[in-house]
Amino acid sequence: MKLFGAFSFLLVTYFLYGFYINQYEVSVVPQQITREHAKNLNDYKGVMNVHTDLSSGSAPASFVIASAKLANLDFLMFTDLNIFNMPTTFESYHGNLLVFSAGKYSYLDSRLIYYSLNQESIGSNLGEAQVKLADLLSQKTGASKESLTILTHPYKAGYSWSGEIPEGLDGFELLNMKSLVNRAWEESKISTIWSLLIYPFNPRLSFLRLYTEPTDEIALLDKMSQQRRIIVYGGTEASARVIPLANYFIRFPSYKRSFEFMSNHVLMKSELTGSFNSDRTKIFNALKSGNFYIALDMLGDPKGFVATIESENKSHLMGSEIKFSKNMSLKVSLPVKPKDFFEIIIIKNGEVAARINDPETVYQIPEPGVYRVQVRVSPMLPLPDAKKWITWIYTNPFYVTP
Repeated sequence: MKLFGAFSFLLVTYFLYGFYINQYEVSVVPQQITREHAKNLNDYKGVMNVHTDLSSGSAPASFVIASAKLANLDFLMFTDLNIFNMPTTFESYHGNLLVFSAGKYSYLDSRLIYYSLNQESIGSNLGEAQVKLADLLSQKTGASKESLTILTHPYKAGYSWSGEIPEGLDGFELLNMKSLVNRAWEESKISTIWSLLIYPFNPRLSFLRLYTEPTDEIALLDKMSQQRRIIVYGGTEASARVIPLANYFIRFPSYKRSFEFMSNHVLMKSELTGSFNSDRTKIFNALKSGNFYIALDMLGDPKGFVATIESENKSHLMGSEIKFSKNMSLKVSLPVKPKDFFEIIIIKNGEVAARINDPETVYQIPEPGVYRVQVRVSPMLPLPDAKKWITWIYTNPFYVTP
Protein backbone atom coordinates (compact mmCIF):
# COMPACT_ATOMS: atom_id res chain seq x y z
CA MET A 1 0.00 0.00 0.00
CA LYS A 2 2.83 2.38 0.92
CA LEU A 3 4.59 1.47 -2.29
CA PHE A 4 1.44 2.22 -4.29
CA GLY A 5 1.04 5.55 -2.47
CA ALA A 6 4.65 6.53 -3.16
CA PHE A 7 4.27 5.58 -6.82
CA SER A 8 1.04 7.60 -7.10
CA PHE A 9 2.74 10.63 -5.51
CA LEU A 10 5.67 10.43 -7.93
CA LEU A 11 3.33 10.04 -10.89
CA VAL A 12 1.22 13.06 -9.88
CA THR A 13 4.38 15.10 -9.25
CA TYR A 14 5.74 14.10 -12.65
CA PHE A 15 2.61 15.23 -14.48
CA LEU A 16 2.38 18.48 -12.47
CA TYR A 17 5.99 19.27 -13.38
CA GLY A 18 5.21 18.30 -16.96
CA PHE A 19 2.32 20.77 -17.01
CA TYR A 20 4.66 23.45 -15.61
CA ILE A 21 7.36 23.00 -18.26
CA ASN A 22 4.74 22.60 -20.99
CA GLN A 23 4.00 26.29 -20.49
CA TYR A 24 7.69 27.21 -20.64
CA GLU A 25 8.81 29.05 -23.78
CA VAL A 26 12.47 28.52 -24.67
CA SER A 27 12.52 30.87 -27.69
CA VAL A 28 14.89 33.81 -27.26
CA VAL A 29 13.03 35.97 -29.79
CA PRO A 30 9.32 36.80 -30.00
CA GLN A 31 7.31 34.17 -31.82
CA GLN A 32 5.84 35.45 -35.08
CA ILE A 33 3.76 33.84 -37.78
CA THR A 34 6.11 35.21 -40.43
CA ARG A 35 9.50 36.88 -40.37
CA GLU A 36 10.94 39.01 -43.15
CA HIS A 37 14.06 38.27 -45.18
CA ALA A 38 17.13 40.37 -44.48
CA LYS A 39 17.38 43.49 -46.62
CA ASN A 40 18.57 42.63 -50.15
CA LEU A 41 19.01 38.95 -49.19
CA ASN A 42 16.71 35.95 -49.23
CA ASP A 43 16.89 33.35 -46.46
CA TYR A 44 15.87 29.77 -47.35
CA LYS A 45 16.11 27.04 -44.74
CA GLY A 46 16.56 23.35 -45.28
CA VAL A 47 17.86 20.12 -43.79
CA MET A 48 20.13 17.31 -44.90
CA ASN A 49 21.15 13.87 -43.64
CA VAL A 50 17.57 12.57 -43.72
CA HIS A 51 16.68 8.87 -43.92
CA THR A 52 13.55 7.16 -45.25
CA ASP A 53 12.45 3.54 -44.96
CA LEU A 54 14.81 2.74 -47.83
CA SER A 55 17.53 2.58 -45.15
CA SER A 56 17.34 3.40 -41.45
CA GLY A 57 14.27 5.65 -41.50
CA SER A 58 10.79 4.67 -40.39
CA ALA A 59 8.61 6.21 -43.12
CA PRO A 60 8.42 6.51 -46.91
CA ALA A 61 9.66 9.60 -48.71
CA SER A 62 6.13 10.93 -49.19
CA PHE A 63 5.56 10.99 -45.41
CA VAL A 64 8.91 12.71 -44.79
CA ILE A 65 8.10 15.33 -47.43
CA ALA A 66 4.75 16.01 -45.77
CA SER A 67 6.56 16.44 -42.42
CA ALA A 68 9.05 18.85 -44.01
CA LYS A 69 6.19 20.97 -45.33
CA LEU A 70 4.65 21.12 -41.85
CA ALA A 71 8.02 22.28 -40.52
CA ASN A 72 8.00 25.10 -43.13
CA LEU A 73 11.21 23.99 -44.82
CA ASP A 74 12.26 25.38 -48.18
CA PHE A 75 14.49 22.45 -49.18
CA LEU A 76 15.17 18.89 -48.07
CA MET A 77 18.02 16.52 -48.94
CA PHE A 78 17.42 12.76 -48.67
CA THR A 79 20.58 10.82 -47.80
CA ASP A 80 19.65 7.16 -47.41
CA LEU A 81 22.59 4.91 -46.53
CA ASN A 82 24.29 2.75 -49.18
CA ILE A 83 21.46 2.95 -51.70
CA PHE A 84 22.84 2.63 -55.23
CA ASN A 85 21.17 3.91 -58.37
CA MET A 86 19.33 6.30 -56.08
CA PRO A 87 15.72 6.80 -57.22
CA THR A 88 15.12 10.38 -58.35
CA THR A 89 11.33 10.15 -58.42
CA PHE A 90 10.96 12.61 -55.58
CA GLU A 91 13.64 15.06 -56.77
CA SER A 92 11.42 17.96 -57.72
CA TYR A 93 9.25 20.64 -56.19
CA HIS A 94 6.54 19.42 -53.82
CA GLY A 95 4.47 22.51 -53.30
CA ASN A 96 7.02 25.07 -52.06
CA LEU A 97 9.47 22.38 -50.90
CA LEU A 98 12.50 21.66 -53.09
CA VAL A 99 13.65 18.05 -52.67
CA PHE A 100 17.13 16.67 -53.43
CA SER A 101 17.84 12.93 -53.74
CA ALA A 102 21.39 12.47 -52.46
CA GLY A 103 22.98 9.47 -50.76
CA LYS A 104 25.18 8.60 -47.79
CA TYR A 105 27.87 5.96 -48.26
CA SER A 106 30.25 3.99 -46.08
CA TYR A 107 33.84 5.03 -46.71
CA LEU A 108 36.65 3.58 -44.57
CA ASP A 109 35.28 3.96 -41.02
CA SER A 110 33.21 7.04 -41.87
CA ARG A 111 30.10 8.08 -43.79
CA LEU A 112 30.09 10.53 -46.70
CA ILE A 113 27.15 12.36 -48.26
CA TYR A 114 27.36 12.53 -52.04
CA TYR A 115 25.18 14.53 -54.41
CA SER A 116 25.63 15.08 -58.14
CA LEU A 117 23.97 18.06 -59.79
CA ASN A 118 23.88 16.23 -63.13
CA GLN A 119 22.73 13.00 -61.40
CA GLU A 120 25.95 11.14 -62.15
CA SER A 121 25.78 7.65 -60.64
CA ILE A 122 28.14 6.83 -57.80
CA GLY A 123 28.14 3.17 -58.84
CA SER A 124 26.03 0.04 -58.60
CA ASN A 125 27.65 -1.36 -55.45
CA LEU A 126 29.71 -0.27 -52.45
CA GLY A 127 33.02 -1.13 -54.10
CA GLU A 128 32.30 1.10 -57.10
CA ALA A 129 31.04 3.87 -54.80
CA GLN A 130 34.22 3.81 -52.74
CA VAL A 131 36.37 4.03 -55.87
CA LYS A 132 34.31 7.02 -57.03
CA LEU A 133 34.58 8.71 -53.64
CA ALA A 134 38.32 8.08 -53.45
CA ASP A 135 38.73 9.78 -56.83
CA LEU A 136 36.69 12.80 -55.72
CA LEU A 137 38.59 13.12 -52.44
CA SER A 138 41.95 13.04 -54.23
CA GLN A 139 41.10 16.09 -56.34
CA LYS A 140 42.03 19.65 -55.49
CA THR A 141 39.65 21.69 -53.36
CA GLY A 142 36.65 22.80 -55.42
CA ALA A 143 37.78 20.93 -58.54
CA SER A 144 34.51 19.03 -58.88
CA LYS A 145 32.04 21.80 -59.69
CA GLU A 146 28.93 19.66 -60.06
CA SER A 147 29.15 17.34 -57.06
CA LEU A 148 28.98 17.77 -53.31
CA THR A 149 30.91 15.52 -50.90
CA ILE A 150 30.37 16.00 -47.16
CA LEU A 151 31.83 14.13 -44.19
CA THR A 152 29.12 13.34 -41.65
CA HIS A 153 29.66 13.34 -37.85
CA PRO A 154 33.51 13.41 -38.01
CA TYR A 155 33.90 12.49 -34.32
CA LYS A 156 30.98 10.13 -33.74
CA ALA A 157 32.10 7.00 -31.90
CA GLY A 158 32.55 4.14 -34.33
CA TYR A 159 32.30 6.37 -37.41
CA SER A 160 35.01 8.97 -36.86
CA TRP A 161 37.47 10.07 -39.51
CA SER A 162 41.12 9.26 -38.90
CA GLY A 163 44.05 11.06 -40.48
CA GLU A 164 44.15 14.24 -42.53
CA ILE A 165 40.99 15.58 -44.19
CA PRO A 166 41.31 15.10 -47.98
CA GLU A 167 41.49 18.18 -50.22
CA GLY A 168 38.60 17.01 -52.37
CA LEU A 169 36.13 17.04 -49.48
CA ASP A 170 33.79 20.02 -49.68
CA GLY A 171 33.14 20.11 -45.95
CA PHE A 172 31.86 18.32 -42.87
CA GLU A 173 29.02 18.42 -40.39
CA LEU A 174 29.69 20.92 -37.64
CA LEU A 175 26.46 19.85 -35.95
CA ASN A 176 24.88 16.42 -36.07
CA MET A 177 21.85 15.86 -33.86
CA LYS A 178 22.52 12.19 -33.19
CA SER A 179 26.14 12.89 -32.27
CA LEU A 180 25.03 15.61 -29.86
CA VAL A 181 22.65 13.22 -28.11
CA ASN A 182 25.30 10.49 -27.96
CA ARG A 183 27.77 12.94 -26.46
CA ALA A 184 25.22 14.02 -23.85
CA TRP A 185 24.65 10.38 -22.91
CA GLU A 186 28.38 9.84 -22.41
CA GLU A 187 28.68 12.96 -20.26
CA SER A 188 25.62 12.36 -18.04
CA LYS A 189 23.28 9.42 -18.37
CA ILE A 190 21.00 10.74 -15.61
CA SER A 191 20.56 14.10 -17.34
CA THR A 192 19.87 12.37 -20.66
CA ILE A 193 17.23 10.13 -19.09
CA TRP A 194 15.61 13.19 -17.47
CA SER A 195 15.47 14.89 -20.89
CA LEU A 196 13.74 11.83 -22.33
CA LEU A 197 11.19 11.94 -19.51
CA ILE A 198 10.29 15.58 -20.11
CA TYR A 199 10.34 15.26 -23.92
CA PRO A 200 6.55 14.64 -24.21
CA PHE A 201 5.85 17.92 -22.38
CA ASN A 202 8.42 20.22 -24.01
CA PRO A 203 10.55 18.69 -26.82
CA ARG A 204 12.56 21.86 -27.41
CA LEU A 205 13.53 22.16 -23.75
CA SER A 206 14.38 18.46 -23.70
CA PHE A 207 16.92 18.88 -26.50
CA LEU A 208 18.33 22.18 -25.23
CA ARG A 209 19.19 20.54 -21.93
CA LEU A 210 21.32 18.03 -23.81
CA TYR A 211 23.05 20.54 -26.08
CA THR A 212 26.79 20.97 -25.69
CA GLU A 213 29.14 23.00 -27.85
CA PRO A 214 30.73 20.85 -30.61
CA THR A 215 34.24 21.82 -29.49
CA ASP A 216 36.09 19.16 -31.48
CA GLU A 217 34.29 20.06 -34.71
CA ILE A 218 34.88 23.78 -34.12
CA ALA A 219 38.58 23.15 -33.53
CA LEU A 220 38.70 21.19 -36.79
CA LEU A 221 36.95 24.03 -38.63
CA ASP A 222 39.36 26.65 -37.29
CA LYS A 223 42.39 24.50 -38.10
CA MET A 224 41.32 23.57 -41.62
CA SER A 225 39.96 26.98 -42.64
CA GLN A 226 43.44 28.45 -42.18
CA GLN A 227 44.82 25.86 -44.58
CA ARG A 228 42.14 25.87 -47.29
CA ARG A 229 38.49 26.62 -47.99
CA ILE A 230 36.19 24.36 -46.00
CA ILE A 231 32.42 24.43 -45.53
CA VAL A 232 30.48 23.29 -42.46
CA TYR A 233 26.93 21.92 -42.43
CA GLY A 234 24.20 21.01 -39.98
CA GLY A 235 22.91 17.44 -40.22
CA THR A 236 19.64 16.38 -38.64
CA GLU A 237 20.31 12.63 -39.05
CA ALA A 238 16.53 12.29 -39.02
CA SER A 239 15.20 8.74 -39.06
CA ALA A 240 12.24 8.96 -36.63
CA ARG A 241 12.89 5.58 -35.07
CA VAL A 242 9.69 3.72 -34.23
CA ILE A 243 8.97 2.85 -30.59
CA PRO A 244 6.14 0.33 -29.96
CA LEU A 245 3.70 1.43 -27.27
CA ALA A 246 0.74 -0.90 -26.59
CA ASN A 247 -1.05 -1.15 -29.96
CA TYR A 248 0.53 2.04 -31.30
CA PHE A 249 3.84 3.06 -32.78
CA ILE A 250 5.51 6.35 -31.85
CA ARG A 251 8.18 7.97 -34.02
CA PHE A 252 10.76 9.46 -31.67
CA PRO A 253 11.60 12.15 -32.34
CA SER A 254 9.20 12.69 -35.22
CA TYR A 255 10.50 13.90 -38.57
CA LYS A 256 8.67 17.19 -38.14
CA ARG A 257 10.18 17.76 -34.70
CA SER A 258 13.69 16.90 -35.94
CA PHE A 259 13.30 19.39 -38.79
CA GLU A 260 12.26 22.13 -36.34
CA PHE A 261 15.30 21.72 -34.09
CA MET A 262 18.07 22.77 -36.48
CA SER A 263 18.58 23.75 -40.12
CA ASN A 264 20.90 25.28 -42.72
CA HIS A 265 19.88 28.80 -43.79
CA VAL A 266 20.98 29.64 -47.32
CA LEU A 267 21.39 33.35 -48.12
CA MET A 268 20.94 34.43 -51.73
CA LYS A 269 20.73 37.75 -53.50
CA SER A 270 18.16 36.35 -55.93
CA GLU A 271 14.83 34.72 -55.10
CA LEU A 272 13.75 31.19 -55.81
CA THR A 273 11.33 31.32 -58.72
CA GLY A 274 9.59 27.94 -58.59
CA SER A 275 11.55 26.64 -61.59
CA PHE A 276 12.99 23.33 -60.36
CA ASN A 277 16.20 23.18 -62.42
CA SER A 278 17.08 26.80 -61.82
CA ASP A 279 16.30 26.76 -58.10
CA ARG A 280 18.04 23.43 -57.54
CA THR A 281 21.21 24.90 -59.06
CA LYS A 282 20.93 28.02 -56.88
CA ILE A 283 20.61 26.04 -53.64
CA PHE A 284 23.34 23.62 -54.72
CA ASN A 285 25.77 26.45 -55.51
CA ALA A 286 25.04 28.11 -52.16
CA LEU A 287 25.69 24.84 -50.28
CA LYS A 288 28.83 24.24 -52.34
CA SER A 289 30.13 27.78 -51.74
CA GLY A 290 29.24 28.06 -48.03
CA ASN A 291 26.75 30.92 -48.51
CA PHE A 292 24.73 29.86 -45.48
CA TYR A 293 24.67 29.66 -41.71
CA ILE A 294 23.60 26.92 -39.31
CA ALA A 295 20.95 27.75 -36.72
CA LEU A 296 19.30 26.09 -33.75
CA ASP A 297 15.80 27.06 -34.83
CA MET A 298 14.38 25.72 -31.57
CA LEU A 299 15.78 28.87 -29.92
CA GLY A 300 13.82 31.09 -32.28
CA ASP A 301 13.43 31.85 -35.97
CA PRO A 302 16.71 33.45 -37.14
CA LYS A 303 15.30 34.59 -40.49
CA GLY A 304 16.49 38.13 -41.03
CA PHE A 305 19.98 37.43 -39.64
CA VAL A 306 22.75 38.59 -41.92
CA ALA A 307 26.54 38.69 -41.80
CA THR A 308 28.40 40.19 -44.75
CA ILE A 309 31.78 41.69 -45.46
CA GLU A 310 31.50 45.16 -46.94
CA SER A 311 34.37 46.16 -49.21
CA GLU A 312 34.59 48.82 -51.90
CA ASN A 313 30.80 49.25 -52.07
CA LYS A 314 30.25 45.51 -52.45
CA SER A 315 28.65 43.02 -50.06
CA HIS A 316 30.18 39.56 -49.79
CA LEU A 317 28.35 36.57 -48.35
CA MET A 318 29.78 34.08 -45.88
CA GLY A 319 31.88 31.50 -47.70
CA SER A 320 33.34 34.21 -49.95
CA GLU A 321 37.02 34.82 -50.62
CA ILE A 322 37.76 38.55 -50.61
CA LYS A 323 41.00 40.44 -51.14
CA PHE A 324 41.84 42.66 -48.17
CA SER A 325 41.38 46.40 -48.58
CA LYS A 326 41.28 49.45 -46.37
CA ASN A 327 37.97 50.29 -44.68
CA MET A 328 36.82 46.69 -45.03
CA SER A 329 34.21 45.74 -42.41
CA LEU A 330 32.20 42.77 -41.19
CA LYS A 331 28.57 43.74 -40.73
CA VAL A 332 26.35 41.60 -38.52
CA SER A 333 22.64 42.12 -37.87
CA LEU A 334 20.20 40.03 -35.83
CA PRO A 335 16.54 39.84 -36.89
CA VAL A 336 15.46 41.24 -33.51
CA LYS A 337 17.09 41.83 -30.16
CA PRO A 338 16.92 38.59 -28.11
CA LYS A 339 14.94 38.83 -24.89
CA ASP A 340 17.69 36.97 -22.99
CA PHE A 341 21.38 37.74 -22.57
CA PHE A 342 23.21 37.43 -25.89
CA GLU A 343 26.52 38.17 -27.58
CA ILE A 344 27.80 38.34 -31.13
CA ILE A 345 31.27 36.81 -31.28
CA ILE A 346 33.69 37.69 -34.09
CA ILE A 347 36.30 34.96 -34.49
CA LYS A 348 39.51 35.49 -36.43
CA ASN A 349 41.83 32.57 -37.18
CA GLY A 350 40.22 30.54 -34.43
CA GLU A 351 40.60 33.23 -31.75
CA VAL A 352 37.94 35.56 -30.36
CA ALA A 353 38.51 39.01 -31.84
CA ALA A 354 35.44 40.79 -30.42
CA ARG A 355 32.34 40.26 -28.31
CA ILE A 356 29.42 42.59 -28.97
CA ASN A 357 26.14 42.93 -27.09
CA ASP A 358 24.27 44.98 -29.70
CA PRO A 359 21.89 43.38 -32.22
CA GLU A 360 23.64 45.26 -35.02
CA THR A 361 27.36 45.79 -35.27
CA VAL A 362 30.06 46.76 -37.73
CA TYR A 363 33.52 45.30 -37.07
CA GLN A 364 36.45 46.89 -38.87
CA ILE A 365 38.67 44.18 -40.34
CA PRO A 366 42.26 45.09 -39.50
CA GLU A 367 44.12 42.53 -41.62
CA PRO A 368 43.76 39.40 -43.75
CA GLY A 369 42.56 36.24 -42.05
CA VAL A 370 39.70 33.80 -41.71
CA TYR A 371 36.68 35.37 -40.02
CA ARG A 372 33.45 33.83 -38.85
CA VAL A 373 30.57 34.71 -36.52
CA GLN A 374 28.79 32.94 -33.68
CA VAL A 375 25.72 34.29 -31.91
CA ARG A 376 25.27 32.98 -28.38
CA VAL A 377 22.26 33.36 -26.12
CA SER A 378 21.66 32.52 -22.47
CA PRO A 379 18.04 31.47 -21.90
CA MET A 380 16.78 30.78 -18.39
CA LEU A 381 15.79 27.12 -18.23
CA PRO A 382 13.29 25.89 -15.62
CA LEU A 383 14.33 24.03 -12.48
CA PRO A 384 16.40 21.97 -11.93
CA ASP A 385 18.40 23.80 -14.62
CA ALA A 386 19.39 27.45 -14.76
CA LYS A 387 20.93 29.84 -17.28
CA LYS A 388 22.95 28.18 -19.99
CA TRP A 389 24.98 29.71 -22.80
CA ILE A 390 24.03 28.14 -26.13
CA THR A 391 25.17 29.06 -29.63
CA TRP A 392 22.14 30.03 -31.69
CA ILE A 393 23.89 30.75 -35.01
CA TYR A 394 27.14 29.58 -36.63
CA THR A 395 28.24 31.17 -39.90
CA ASN A 396 30.55 29.71 -42.47
CA PRO A 397 33.93 31.45 -42.69
CA PHE A 398 34.86 34.54 -44.70
CA TYR A 399 38.28 34.21 -46.32
CA VAL A 400 40.09 37.56 -46.42
CA THR A 401 43.28 37.19 -48.46
CA PRO A 402 46.32 39.55 -48.70
